[in-house]
Amino acid sequence: MRRHRFVAISLTLLALSFHAQSQEHDHGAMTADAAGGAAAHRGTMISFTSSPGKGSGYLAVPSTKGKHPGIIVVQEWWGLNDWVKDQADRFAAQGYIALAPDLYRGKVANDPSLAHELMRGMPDDRALNDLKGAYNELSTRRDVDPKRVAIIGWCMGGGWALKLAANEPRAKAVVVNYGQLMTDQSVVANLRPAILGNFGAEDRGIPPADVKAFENTLKQTGHDVDIKIYEGAGHGFMNPNNKEGYVAAATADAWTRIDAFLAKHLGR
Repeated sequence: MRRHRFVAISLTLLALSFHAQSQEHDHGAMTADAAGGAAAHRGTMISFTSSPGKGSGYLAVPSTKGKHPGIIVVQEWWGLNDWVKDQADRFAAQGYIALAPDLYRGKVANDPSLAHELMRGMPDDRALNDLKGAYNELSTRRDVDPKRVAIIGWCMGGGWALKLAANEPRAKAVVVNYGQLMTDQSVVANLRPAILGNFGAEDRGIPPADVKAFENTLKQTGHDVDIKIYEGAGHGFMNPNNKEGYVAAATADAWTRIDAFLAKHLGR
């Protein structure tokens, strides 16, 4: 009887853990286009030094010549799908050189169960190495100004954008869109880049109280920080493939903020 009770409790805890993770990354149903490869993109896949082995990513380059600011584009928990590539293309059209590293190394999900499996199976040290490798690759290109490189991420990528910023002192600015926030105040206090954040008031995994506490810690240490919490928006509100949670008005405003923030800090 005790053994049966132990097994039942263990299964319950496992289910609760999965539920909590799913709430943090609750995007609702994805359309097939979100993970497919049918869309036409202007960029190319490249490889770069990482560990273990090589890292890879999607590189989008503007049509104009000369030195450009750079942006590391960090994927959602779905992987390096068409939507992430679209964002890199968008930045390239604005004159940035954008590199989106493939943290899942070739795998893409279009349902939450697989996305959860891929995210949980991704080694943290490898992911950070891939991000740092991508940053080095981008910042050492002849057509990139290494003093004008930013990082942006959504969902899982928002949290990893912050982690990269904490490990990359050269970064000029970082944009966190409903990404998991740091709780270690000593790490937060040592963040160097300017920070822009966009969050949803209805996000069950990243509640407004946590966002405000993070913002207050940054302000107390004199950081350049601008965070907005959107009423009526939940997690993943900027992705139109999130049919149940996309909020057009909040997305438009968030993009206005992002474009102005990057133009200010990267000199576009």
